[in-house]
Formats: sequence, structure tokens, C-alpha cells
Amino acid sequence: MARLSVVLLLVVATALVLRWRRPAWYWMTFGVVLATLRVLVRYASVMDACGLTVPPSRWRLALSRMTDRPAPEARAPRILRLRPTRTGLVLRLKLRPGQDAFDVSAATDRLRHSFGMYGVTAREIRSGVIELRMTGYDVLRRVQMPAKIDRAPMRVPVALREDGSVHYRDYRAVPHGLTLGATESGKSVYQRNLVAGLAAQDVALVGIDCKQGVELFPLACRFSALADDQDTALELLEALVSHMESVYQLVREQQRINVNVPDAEIAADVWDLAEELRPPPVVVLVDEVAELALFASKEEEKRRDRIITALVRLAQLGRAAGIYLEICGQRFGSELGKGITMLRAQLTGRTAHRVNDETSANMAFGDISPDAVLAAIQIPADAPGIAVAGDSTGGWSRIRAPHTSLRAAVNLCSKYADRTPDVPALAPFRPVVASSVSGALTLNKASAATA
Repeated sequence: MARLSVVLLLVVATALVLRWRRPAWYWMTFGVVLATLRVLVRYASVMDACGLTVPPSRWRLALSRMTDRPAPEARAPRILRLRPTRTGLVLRLKLRPGQDAFDVSAATDRLRHSFGMYGVTAREIRSGVIELRMTGYDVLRRVQMPAKIDRAPMRVPVALREDGSVHYRDYRAVPHGLTLGATESGKSVYQRNLVAGLAAQDVALVGIDCKQGVELFPLACRFSALADDQDTALELLEALVSHMESVYQLVREQQRINVNVPDAEIAADVWDLAEELRPPPVVVLVDEVAELALFASKEEEKRRDRIITALVRLAQLGRAAGIYLEICGQRFGSELGKGITMLRAQLTGRTAHRVNDETSANMAFGDISPDAVLAAIQIPADAPGIAVAGDSTGGWSRIRAPHTSLRAAVNLCSKYADRTPDVPALAPFRPVVASSVSGALTLNKASAATA
């Protein structure tokens, strides 16, 4: 008996230590079993307390009266499947007649407390079927990306969502994106994860970093073009517009509009071209958009207008030509001048890290989701990297990118430097990476003559 008590005490102590120091290990060893039992035992009473039950149907009431039996109880949604995951539980429910998916979504906070889980989110799978994703611990405190990741062309896993799923940046589905955040909020790490994920793919990376290149130039060996000042940025953007027009000419030549050609084989964008004819897709990363929009003289204002016009044209027309924008900044409001709101309207993907005021959050989500605005202004200052990601559909979620050091990103870019495609229109802007005697890298923009 004493030995059993000692073993039990050791098990409890181990569970407490794991829950404090290694919550992921605790969940996989003890938490998943306890949470599953808690959900199954409490399910009926919790659903009734949360108002997620429906009264018995008339025929059941009539049958109980005819047979002189007690009146049937209210019915909760039927459990279709309960599946444990490495971060929580996935509960799939079949709604009863008269219930709505919004009722379940509105009750997620009460379900979180009742089931003793860290977080609960709901989404509709199909008509009448709801999936509850419940997390057993704070997965964003110490981000660990799963070993199995669904990889596809132009689809990059950049962060982990609060429900334990992977957040992807899919350029084919969401061509252009906007990333906002204050200083030291985690924008640079998010951007490094994007570059590191794209480095292994056949894509041309174009960078515009008007902070003298301190953010993007260390990764220059994987970039097809880089600009570190406003004048070079203007030339680079106008070269991209010319490249876009040449790609459209290629698509026109290869459209194959003929009565003998099936509809699915008619070329309408760059992805419909044959692989040997298809130019490489281009991802344009702008590190600080405000530096492109600010001006102090008439000449700078003319340059600024040309830069914004080029960006708007790329945002409106670039998708079919395989050109995608990823724009970062601390603010992105109308105070940056004309054309800014038109550009922002074209940026479907929105990501906001910690911001300094509600106005900045409204710049990202005010036109798509008021709830996302509230979530963005509640990000604490001591949690860099946590962000709110949303899109034009109104859906949003809290995410956090895994910490990627600058050295790790540089190593990845060096590893895949041979995959940097040669785009003739961008050749004058390709950085030259030369090894010095000390082994460091000196970076210079290539001139048109050397290209």
C-alpha cells in the first residue's frame, strides 16, 4: 500500500512538473486522456447550460403521452467524432433541427470554461455540421511547428494558429498581403519566415528595403532584385510593370483559343502556360511602405506618385502575371497620401502584429472585421510575434510565427541560392554577393553593364 502511494505521488508530481515546464509533453501523456473523459462526462449538462439543446419533437412528446412515459429530455447536438491531436481535441457535431452555427460560435467561451480547455474555436464544415477545435494549452507561448506540413507551390507555412493548426501564406489563393505592426512587434521574424519558406521554391524574390537594406540585404543571395532607396525602388517597380506587360503578351500568344481546344486548356493567366514557357512567379516584399510614400519636396512628391501608381498597377493586374505583393509597415492610412487607400483595398491578406493605437488596427481590419480590430489592440507588448491574421471574408485568427534568427534565414538563403531565377527585366537590380578576405559578405547592386 505504501509503495502504491509513493508511485501515485510520483505520477502526480511528474504531471505537475510537466504541466508547468513542458505543457506539450503533459498534454500528450496525461492531458489528452483527462480532457477526453471530461468532455464525454460533462457533454450533455454543458450543452444544456450553454443553451445548445432543442426541446423534444412533437411526435416524441405524443409518443410519451400515449405510452404513459416521462417526457423526453431536450437533445444536444450529436457527437459525430472526437479526435485527439497533439495540441488538443477536435469535436465534430451534428446540429439538431432549429440550431444554427452562430449559436455554437457565440458559446465557445462558455464551452472553454465548462470543458476546462485553454481555447475553443468553432467553424462550419458543411450545412448542419460544426467542428470544435479545442486546445489543451497555450500553443502560441512556445511555437513548435508540426513535423507533417502540407507543402505546395506558392504556399508557405509561416505561423501556428491558436487552435494548433498551421497558418499558410497561399499566394495562389490570396495574391497580395499587408502586414502591420509597431517596432519590435515581430514583423521582421514573420518576414524572415516568408523568405525562408519561399527560398526552396522556384520563385523570384524582389525586395524593397529603404532602411538602407538592413533587413533584406543579408538575404541577398536568394533575391533576384533588391532596392535600398526610393530612386532605385521606383526604377525597380517600373521594371516590374514592364515585365508584367511582357508576361501578358506571352499569355496572349499562347492562349490557344480554338474550337478544337478544350476550355480547361485555354490560357488565361501565367499558370495556364506550359511549364517550359511559364516565367517564374515573382514575390515583391516591401519592408516599410511609409518610406515610399513620404516626401519633402515637389520632386520627391512626383517620385512618390509614380511609386504608388506602380504599386497599385501591380496590385490590380499582377496576379494573372504571377506577381504577388507582400507589403509591411507600421501604419498604412490615408495620411500617407493619395492612392494609399486604393492600394490597401487590393491587399486581401491582412496580418496585424502589436499596434500602438486602435487607428492602426482599423487600417488593417476596420473594413473587414471589427472583432479582429479588438483582438489586434489586445496583443500584449511582452509577446512579440503574436499577430492577428484575417482576410476580406471577415474570418480571422491569432497566430505566432516560430522564431527564426537572421543567421538561420541567411543559411537557408545560401543553401538555395542556386534556385534564384534569372529574370531579364530585373537583371540590372540583382545584388552582387562577393566574398571578402575576412569571409564576410559585401553586397552591391549590380549595374546594367555588369548584368
